[in-house]
Amino acid sequence: MSDNRIEKIVIVGGGTSGWMTAAALAKVLKNDYCQVRLIESEEIGTVGVGEATIPQIQLFNKLLDLDEDEFVRKTQGTFKLGIQFVNWTHIGHKYIHAFGDVGKDMEAIQFYHYWLKMSQLGKAEELGHYTISGVASDNGKFMRPFDAGNSPLSNIAYAFHFDAGLYARFLREYSEARGVMRTEGKVVNTILRADDGFIEAVELESGERVEADFFIDCSGFRGLLIEQALKTGYEDWSHWLPCDRAWAIPCESVGDPIPYTRSTAHAAGWQWRIPLQHRTGNGHVFSSKFMSEDEARSILLGNLDGKPLAEPRLLKFVTGKRKKFWNKNCLAVGLASGFMEPLESTSIHLVQSTIARLMSFFPNKNFDQEDIDEFNRQADFEVEKIRDFLILHYHATERNDSAFWNYCRTMSIPDALAQKIEQFKKNGRIYRNSTEMFSDLSWLEVMHGQGIRPRAYHPLVDRMTKDEIAQRLDSVKRVIDKSVDYMPTHAQFIDEHCKAEKMD
Repeated sequence: MSDNRIEKIVIVGGGTSGWMTAAALAKVLKNDYCQVRLIESEEIGTVGVGEATIPQIQLFNKLLDLDEDEFVRKTQGTFKLGIQFVNWTHIGHKYIHAFGDVGKDMEAIQFYHYWLKMSQLGKAEELGHYTISGVASDNGKFMRPFDAGNSPLSNIAYAFHFDAGLYARFLREYSEARGVMRTEGKVVNTILRADDGFIEAVELESGERVEADFFIDCSGFRGLLIEQALKTGYEDWSHWLPCDRAWAIPCESVGDPIPYTRSTAHAAGWQWRIPLQHRTGNGHVFSSKFMSEDEARSILLGNLDGKPLAEPRLLKFVTGKRKKFWNKNCLAVGLASGFMEPLESTSIHLVQSTIARLMSFFPNKNFDQEDIDEFNRQADFEVEKIRDFLILHYHATERNDSAFWNYCRTMSIPDALAQKIEQFKKNGRIYRNSTEMFSDLSWLEVMHGQGIRPRAYHPLVDRMTKDEIAQRLDSVKRVIDKSVDYMPTHAQFIDEHCKAEKMD
């Protein structure tokens, strides 16, 4: 058989998505399989606001064989046990979408069904009291899991907050040390093959022509290759996710960093707060149809808990996705493939999952269309399920204090989401659809947190008496509380294991 393997890959664009892609390719392909080259321009810069992650990022770190303490130190990182939502159900209300398990399953039935019964009877604590991540978040505690037998300390799910610019720099060093070539420059033209419309080369402002077999578009919202050159098309989801702007600004840290992201709903959107070791990341995501840019900026600046460290930066976007993530010999990764606001910290995960899917469908020079079609089908499924999860936060609300929330509360929603909500309302059942990213427990925490209450619970729960269920719930809560008491504070853990150097 002739050697038909990919010999040259060009990544257009750096930032988080570009350098994550480069690092993974460098690790998996090794330098002797094919040449990987990344083209980026310092002049163009990157968005650089995606600083919160979900636990799946540990799989990416494991792929790269990263030392976690070094990774956290070099990115001024902190640890994350979940996301706290403030003012989403109604003003003054808050809940946490905590990572990991909820309670402990009993008699082959999920714990939360027992909790639902006792909650309906007024004999259970709030849901968050039965999650170690939720209780630890409330108490500012953190530690990595260890072999503690049947204790919840054996299964602590966590992710990270980090400085996206430092993360890109960290991965650049990793990639270049493993043979990735970096070129400083701007792509000013894309040359397509006349016979099939595939990308043949890109031309740089310097006049250099760069050819490759496979091109990866990490050029951000512009979609330099996937859209401007290949005219792939875009599917607009702003009728479901109406926010289309975000002001972003860092501020000084005030006190020890909390081990969770905070999302606070405002009159026409929401504000993120992401604690790092050297600063706090903040942003206000809003809809320009319901609020002016000046008002949104003022709200953000009025709700910082530390001194601003820069001027606010405005980002404009349209929620949605490319009609094809992979088109011909070009794959879009990160913002070039589409955008969903960072409400559940999925942006970096989607980069990671796209890279993982690429490894499964890694092409040869034939670029078999059947493989590309299946790649796109799987990518569409993933982002559509994440989209529905985000819509849930906006739609399931009691807020009626602004035109924005009235729109979100009364808007039509995708049929699959409507069916999922109705099934939960009827009997508390939640089913994970195939390989969708968010688990049934994540759906539970957000649906309950947003005020949706089932009318029933799993009928087999009634095999136990109310007293026996109450005792078991109390035991679960007691064990979790004791485990959290054992944990060091988040700040203590960082100081001991991964304290970063102070930045000028």
